[in-house]
Formats: sequence, structure tokens, C-alpha cells
Amino acid sequence: MKKKRKKQKNQMGLGDPPNWVSFSLSIQDPLSHWFCLLRVKFQLYRGLGKTIQTIAFLAAVYGKDREGVDSTIMDHVGKKGPVLIICPTSVIHNWEDEFSKWATFSVSIYHGANRDLIYDKLEAHAVEILITSFDTYRIYGSILSEVKWEIVIVDEAHRLKNEKSKLYGACLEIKTPKRFGLTGTVMQNKIMELFNLFDWVAPGSLGTREHFREFYDEPLKHGQRSTAPERFVRVADKRKQHLVAVLQKYMLRRTKEETIGHLMMGKEDNVVFCAMSELQKRVYSRMLQLPDIQCLINKDLPCSCGSPLTQVECCKRTVPNGVIWPYLHRDNPDGCDSCPFCLVLPCLVKLQQISNHLELIKPNHKDDPDKQRKDAEFASAVFGPDIDLAGGNTQSESFMGLSDVKHCGKMRALEKLMLSWVLHGDKVLLFSYSVRMLDILEKFLIRKGYCFSRLDGSTPTNLRQSLVDDFNSSPSKLVFLISTRAGGLGLNLVSANRVVIFDPNWNPAQDLQAQDRSFRFGQKRHVVVFRLLAAGSLEELVYSRQVYKQQLSNIAVSGKLEKRYFEGVQDCKEFQGELFGICNLFRDLSDKLFTSEIIELHENQGHKHGDHLSTKKGLTELGNDFVSSKEVGITFSSESETRVPSNSERVKRSKPVLEDMGIVYAHRNEDIVNAGPGIQGKLDISIPQSDSHIPAARRSKPDGVSEKENVPSIKDRKRSQYSLIARFAGMGESEFSKWLLSATPLEREKVLRDYKKRKEKLPNG
Repeated sequence: MKKKRKKQKNQMGLGDPPNWVSFSLSIQDPLSHWFCLLRVKFQLYRGLGKTIQTIAFLAAVYGKDREGVDSTIMDHVGKKGPVLIICPTSVIHNWEDEFSKWATFSVSIYHGANRDLIYDKLEAHAVEILITSFDTYRIYGSILSEVKWEIVIVDEAHRLKNEKSKLYGACLEIKTPKRFGLTGTVMQNKIMELFNLFDWVAPGSLGTREHFREFYDEPLKHGQRSTAPERFVRVADKRKQHLVAVLQKYMLRRTKEETIGHLMMGKEDNVVFCAMSELQKRVYSRMLQLPDIQCLINKDLPCSCGSPLTQVECCKRTVPNGVIWPYLHRDNPDGCDSCPFCLVLPCLVKLQQISNHLELIKPNHKDDPDKQRKDAEFASAVFGPDIDLAGGNTQSESFMGLSDVKHCGKMRALEKLMLSWVLHGDKVLLFSYSVRMLDILEKFLIRKGYCFSRLDGSTPTNLRQSLVDDFNSSPSKLVFLISTRAGGLGLNLVSANRVVIFDPNWNPAQDLQAQDRSFRFGQKRHVVVFRLLAAGSLEELVYSRQVYKQQLSNIAVSGKLEKRYFEGVQDCKEFQGELFGICNLFRDLSDKLFTSEIIELHENQGHKHGDHLSTKKGLTELGNDFVSSKEVGITFSSESETRVPSNSERVKRSKPVLEDMGIVYAHRNEDIVNAGPGIQGKLDISIPQSDSHIPAARRSKPDGVSEKENVPSIKDRKRSQYSLIARFAGMGESEFSKWLLSATPLEREKVLRDYKKRKEKLPNG
């Protein structure tokens, strides 16, 4: 440690990049099982450096280091073919940059106008690493699949979740068995997605599709039902344990808590239910009364003509007196084969737009004149007598009108949150799925005088990384407006410590991916996330389905114990419960707090059984988390270390602000999901190599209790030991972690050896 070490200032602050050839020798033995299979799915949580770890692996396989090729190792490795990397468009250049920093491969990008030139280089064996985007591969996969790839790596591999997509079909044509998938969200919406992903990485690893559905998918879903019989719950638990054991054979999984938890300052994921403005509520109610939606709600009622058939089977299959239906069928007045269910998606879109901002339902000047005319008619119908108050039925060109928050419940809350954060130096990521909503938010930021950056689908690919770098390095850039679709993956925005998800997505992984643009390796501050939902609207149902899907993912992938909130079962008409089915989508929730009532019902049932763990947070209690870090007294001991205040400190030093912001209810998402410990990494089950579907050889203890409450976990003991070694070396944990990253193997071994010798001399060891 006394030896002086020349430190190179680079982006990660880790000193000189290591010699990957030496690194490959050190990791060869413990990971030989994974690397020999060469058909592995890596699930490393968002922000754990999947890109750099992949480059390290390829450098090890190809015998590369930063200076060139080691001839001895290259002789051993032999001549190898090229590597194909398929990734989102937004991170293509990030992959290229990381390869230039950490290894000396010949890297080319197959994307854009120079595709033919790059393919010629590939055929001439002048390319070692070829990087392309999902969209490019979907279109030109038939050409690239003819190449004899040595290894194929799919970044954000959850994009292969749908077996019916063109991208999935194109990737199936890849001939090499050496396939790797990288993802932080191995399952997003359905358990069957696991089968699709793993069947691409290692065909046949999870059996047939029907076997997987019957043996895993159905039992796990029905065992999670709130009123499921005890035998269903027991069967689900057994299948869960077996599935986790099988997945471990093909998946190398690392979480932030396991790897860099001691280096991170933590994250809070707050779900905030904002009261809609009175105008929004009236417009939302009128929308539900439109003939188009009433047709869907009443579809199963007896037909009024006296026929024994239901309305949808008889006279109400079409809605000529509707507002939306006539435009959809302007070329086919008799309707389509899907009527009236073709109305579901357009009606959902309109309800979500009303929940976010009333300007979104007005005509878009970029649309064709016919659509603008129909959108103006729709706006007039739902605005009704409030049309003047809403600013008419055409899109407002008024800067002051668009930036005003009085008719948008979410923007009212955002205005006061932003005032607190920006005054105290917090940097904010503001995500929305709607580009038109981003336009409105942009005008709001300009009106308030906040300096911001913006990234959406129209931002050129080659400019995106420079925008990210500028935001991270510029103290004046306080807000980054980001389209969730364009910027929710791959971006590294660790300078921000506040994240706002303005509108929720049906897919929970999309929102999690977005918030982890900030909460990733390199983040030096405590990250607080705010998901804004319109209370009493469709967005409450969207969030409840997010919870349901997150719980299924935790159960299937990690083997966690999750609370059984919902009666509904995904893809099951018999048990649609409160979550699924058309009637639930268009239910009027204006007189209730849908999410709050479900949680309270579960808690009341839990209290009857002796479970007194409360998940609901009062406004006063949760309000303390909504003010700036400086307001609650976070202390800064150095540039790289932040101390997070205790709950008591928050209560003492801050005042609740939620009630004044129009927020009617809030809770932390982590209190709703992740209820119990997982069995990932702890399961003592043997799965034979020859047959992954043989029942487990050994199970956990019959009582289901892995550890006594008063016995520290393995993670706690390791953390304690790590702290002792850091103190022995005369450093704090953060300082010691940085030293470890830059120290040589000999230096690390010497410290550990000296520590063990010192420990042996102590009386109690």
C-alpha cells in the first residue's frame, strides 16, 4: 500500500484499466463451468457494468489486453471467428467507446448508410467485433445470420421475450450455439417470457413450451391468488423452488446488493398518487360515459331487443353513434371482425392522456387533417360545457397556457418538488413516454427558468452520448428530459439523484430501467424516485398490474415470498378478479383509492393472522422523504461519500409537504413488493446435467425457516468482516473499496494474509 501508484484519470476513476489476459487467468477456475457451457444468460442488475464484464470475458477468450495480443495465449486460443453484439440503438456508440478503452479489438458498427462497406470488411476478416441494433438486425438478420459467428451476445436480452416477434425469429436463425444474453430484467410481464429467453440461449433447457406452461406457469400464478386454497400454495412453492434451481444452471445472476451494495447510498422508490384537477375529473367522467366505452362495459349484458344473446353478440357489436368507433371504421361502416374490441386500445390511450394532461387529447398538428378533425370532435365531446375553460378543442399555441399547472394534478405536484430540489442542488431525470408530454414539460421548465437537456427518439444516435456526458459534467444542467422509450436503456446518468417517472407503463421493467439510469455503479448520492400517478384513474390499475408482474418475477426468478394482494390471475378468464378484463379497465374509480384499499384489505387480513407488518405510509411519515437532501440534513464527508439520514432525523429536520401538493396517498414500492427473502443462491437442490426436469434431490427445511431471526445473515457477516479488514488497513469502507479496485493481486493478498495473521494472535480470534 505504501508503494506509489500512478493514477490515470479516467471516467470511472479506477486508475489504469487492468491487463485482461492476467484477469482471465484469475477467473478461469471458478467460472469455468459457465464459460465452458457457452450458452449462458447473464442477469446482472441494471448499472452493474454488464458491458465492461462482457468485454473482459471476450478479451479473456481471445487473449487480448490493452496493448495487443499475447502470442502465448493466442497460440492456445487459436483462430476464432467474429463476435456479433446486438443491442439497443441508444447504446451502440457506448459499446464502441468501452471497447476502445478496455481492449484492442477491431470493432465496426453495422448500422446506417455504411452497412455494405462494413459487411465487405467482415467478409475480408477485418472485423473482430460487429455491433448492430435490434432494428437493423430485425431487417437485415437474414444477411448477418449467414456469417459463422464465434459468439453472439444480445444486450438487453429481454427484448427476445416474444416468440412471435420478427426479432425473435431473426435471432433463431443464428447458427452458433455460443449465445449469451445480458439483461437486468430477465422477466417483465409473464412467466412464459422466461421460456422464450432461455429457449433461445440454450434450446431445450426448460423442456417444451406446453410442459413449461403446465408445470411452472399455471401453478405459480394460481398459487399467488389471494384466496388460493392451501394446497395450491404448497404446489406453487414446490414448483417455484424447482424452477429457480433449473434457472441457476443457465443463468449467472448478480444483484447490486450482492456486489456493490456497500458502495451505494441506497434508493427509495416512491409511488405518489396525485389528485386530478377538478377539470380533469369531469373530463375523465365524461369519457367513461361515451357510447364507445359503454358498449365495452355492457358487452355481456342481455341484448335490449329481447334476444337471448348478449349485446356484443347481437345488436351492440358496432357503435355508429360513438365518437371513436366511426373514425376507426370510416372505410368499413359495417365494422371489422374484432368489433367492438377494436375500441379497447384507442379508449385506453385517451384515458391515459386525460390522466396526464388535457392538451394531449387535442388534435396534434403533425397528424393528417382528417385525424385532426376527428380529434377535435372527440375533445369537444369530452370537454362538454368546460370547453372554454380547457382552452378550446384545438391545440394551444400559448406558451403561458401550456406551461400552466392549474389543470394538471401531476404538474402541480412536480412544480413544488422541483422547487425544493433545484434550490438545493439536486439534479433531476424527468421521464415520459409521450413526446407531446415532453413538449409541455419543456415549456414548463423554460417558464421556471431551469436549465435542462432533452433526449427523445428524434435525437441523432451519434449525439446521444455527448448529451449524457454534458449533463453529467455540467453543474448548470439541472434537469434531463428523457423519452422513456428512447432513453430508458443503457444511459449512465449518475450525476442525477432525483428521478421522476411522469407516466407509468404497463410493463414494470420499463419504469425500473428508467430509474436505474441514475441508480447504478458510480452514483455517489442517495437516489429518490417518484412515480407520479393520477389518483382515481386508469393509472392506478396500471400500477397494480405492475405490482402483480413484479411479484411474479420475484417468485419465478428469485424464489421470493410475496404477499398475495390480488384475486385476479393473468390470462385466466375464470379468475379476472380486480385486475384483468375489460370491465376492470373502464371502471370508474373516482370515488375511491383503488390501490390503497387493496393494500388495506391485505393488511387487515394479515392482522387477523398475527401479521402486523404495515406497508402503508401516512402522508406525514412519507412526506419527510420528499424534501431535498440538504433540507433533511444529509452530511457530506467527502466528494464521494454521502451519509443518509436516519428516519428520526428526517422527522426532526423536515416538514411534510404532500398535502399541500395535491397528493392524496403515497407509499414506497419496495414495501409492497419484495416481501420475503429469496432462495436464489441459497437453494440446496441438485439438478443433474442430463435432465433438468428431474425433481429436486434436497429441499429446504420443512418449516420453511432458513435462519433464526437473531442469527446474522451471511451477507451481514461478510459485510462485518469487510469492515474489519478496512479498519485493519487504516481506511474507511469506501476508501478501502477504491483501493481494492486499483491494487494489484499481490497487494490484495498481502493485506488479507497480514489480517489473518493478526486475527490469529488475538485471544478470541
